[in-house]
Amino acid sequence: MSLEVLVARGGGRVQEHAPFGARTTYRVGGSVRALVTLSSMADLDELGPLMVRCGLAMFVLGNGSNLLVADGEHEVLGVHLDGQFDEMRWHDDGDSVVVDAGAGLGLPIAARRLAAAGIVGFEWAVGVPGTFGGAVVMNAGGHGSDMAASVASVSSWRDGVPRSWSSEDLTFGYRTSAIRDGDLVTAVSLHLRHGDAEGAQEQIREIVRWRRDHQPGGANGGSVFRNPEGDHAGRLIEAAGCRGLRLGTAVVSEKHANFIIADADGRANDVYELLRTVQWRVLERTGVRLQSEHRFLGFEAPE
Repeated sequence: MSLEVLVARGGGRVQEHAPFGARTTYRVGGSVRALVTLSSMADLDELGPLMVRCGLAMFVLGNGSNLLVADGEHEVLGVHLDGQFDEMRWHDDGDSVVVDAGAGLGLPIAARRLAAAGIVGFEWAVGVPGTFGGAVVMNAGGHGSDMAASVASVSSWRDGVPRSWSSEDLTFGYRTSAIRDGDLVTAVSLHLRHGDAEGAQEQIREIVRWRRDHQPGGANGGSVFRNPEGDHAGRLIEAAGCRGLRLGTAVVSEKHANFIIADADGRANDVYELLRTVQWRVLERTGVRLQSEHRFLGFEAPE
């Protein structure tokens, strides 16, 4: 079954030759052959079989906060979740609170809502500009915690087959999980607890202040490299003399060396080449091979 059938059936839910890089936080990069926006499980039930048969590999886009898309058009089917996938609800279960969130919901939004309701344990997530779907795929974390600390289960879809993952199934590691490319996360369940709403909201404010003081603004994809065990990627990048290093339309941040900033109307290729240059210089001068936290479309993932 061809892409044309998916386009015809999907109507306004399917956009051909759709901007993709522009939807990431780098705001640079190319387009995809088609982009499907799903707003409910009913949409997925209807269009999912056509997505499987359209002949294109699927690439899921959340907030695009750790994604670099190469310039040009890519022969993939982009998938984006909104509508019902942005919803969140919770209920008490004994001493804990079960939070059910759609995979398209942004973590900072959820963290603020939960803190205001006196549900604690997720305040750290206000500093992670991704969605629940992307966050469980990479076990996103920061400020002393990560998704593994509270995820109870995950629902996903792949090639027309739904699957439920327990926390044990996910085998979370540092910025990794068992979920792979081609898996579309649809929902995430957390186990949290009741606590002091004012204290939780003050912690939210403190995290926001810290990020404002220590991390750059502008068009960036968050931390470029994982922290090696016992060290910090930013320190190693500075030690290699890369703070402020520029290549074309991309520059290593002066404020925090583990961030790359793309110029307005910049080129994704410049970001990628600067990333590789930083990686090589750190290896050459410190002996440490940094591993990127980013996902890539149209580029080989740096080893």
